[in-house]
Amino acid sequence: MGRHVGASRFAYNQCLALVKHALDARSRDASVKVPWTGFDLINAFNGWKRSGAAGRLFVVDPAGSTTVQVTGLVWRGQVHQQVFEEAAVDLGRALGAFADSRRGRRAGRPVGFPRFKRKASAVASFRIRQKSTAGRASIRVGEAGPRTIRLPGIGVLAVREDTRRLRRMVGKGRASILSATVTARAGRWMVSLLVQAADLHPATQHPTRDPATETAGWVGVDRGLAAYVVGATTTGQQVLRVDDPPRPLRTAQAKLRRLSQQVSRKQKGSTNRRKVVARLGRCHRRVHHVRQHFLHEVANGLVKTHDRLALEDLHITGMLPNHRLAAAVGDAAWAELARIVGYKQAWRGGRVVLVDRWFPSTKRCSTCRTVGPTLPLSQRIFRCDNCGHQADRDLNAATNLAIWAEEQHAQIRDPEARGPVINVCRGDGSGPHHQRVGSR
Repeated sequence: MGRHVGASRFAYNQCLALVKHALDARSRDASVKVPWTGFDLINAFNGWKRSGAAGRLFVVDPAGSTTVQVTGLVWRGQVHQQVFEEAAVDLGRALGAFADSRRGRRAGRPVGFPRFKRKASAVASFRIRQKSTAGRASIRVGEAGPRTIRLPGIGVLAVREDTRRLRRMVGKGRASILSATVTARAGRWMVSLLVQAADLHPATQHPTRDPATETAGWVGVDRGLAAYVVGATTTGQQVLRVDDPPRPLRTAQAKLRRLSQQVSRKQKGSTNRRKVVARLGRCHRRVHHVRQHFLHEVANGLVKTHDRLALEDLHITGMLPNHRLAAAVGDAAWAELARIVGYKQAWRGGRVVLVDRWFPSTKRCSTCRTVGPTLPLSQRIFRCDNCGHQADRDLNAATNLAIWAEEQHAQIRDPEARGPVINVCRGDGSGPHHQRVGSR
């Protein structure tokens, strides 16, 4: 696997070198074609790896005459061919993103020209596509045991997770494996499978709503630090509350500080420094795993019991400059929770809406709708000066989020479709739009 990782990095750098050489040549001759797309880069690399520029030998016969024998890349047969191709495809995507950013066709931060990958800083990974030969898939799960995966060019890998469920889905035609990505992080090898699967079983999906109750049943989800998640209905009934999140970064802060100090004391390039850096990476990885496990538990608790969720559009980037709350806000991972809830709710046929960022959910009374003054973070009880309503601060905010979602979906209704009017369209994504298994 380490050989395949090095081959992927080598192919990426070599393709980038071919692009730069072609750009230099085009500056002198406008007729020179620059390989820019993934398909062109694959062809360019395949031509280079068999040429004398990739490898050659000087052969001397007994008579003393010398001839040049072109060998090409002599070690190319030791790794799978698709590793080179996928690295070229990745570079093609990076070049396409750079071109779209320069022309104003790409939203977000400007994308720079791709750089060469360094062994020390690049992510150690490679990707292999699924390919069928004589009706037999090249990537197979559970063939040599319930916890094994077979990859072409590598063989059988023992994995930690059980693959029997995925194997049953593949055998029944409910799923198909598209590719496998192997990554080395913090001293551990992980393989992730890109699977194109059918919809979840109808028993695990939310039931179809009656048009008369389409706008009802919303649950507001308030995210915070004192109470991580509070869910409530429009009537103020609390349906979920998580008061004690794990806070993995705060727990591991002392160990991370100690390991960081040890790294700074070690000589750069030494073996001891590499060992301490590996320990520091494993500690960071554990923090990530603990946080992700908790986020998935909270998301499952929300999407399995409620089909209409309203989350506030938090301006997390604006909170990070506050040095007193930056560490806690980063450890909470509110944006990651919203992302997980979004795709899991879509799997189950539910809906998730983002409440307007400027909606005063915290300082608005959920009973009389009166907006009061801003509440300091130390005040955990909301008190309305108009009607005298008192409630928990987070519970009141969650109730207001649910009310906002219900009011917005009840304002405008299409009498013909008997549903809310939403003037949105699907964006033009950069990647392919896969169809469901069995669809045409």
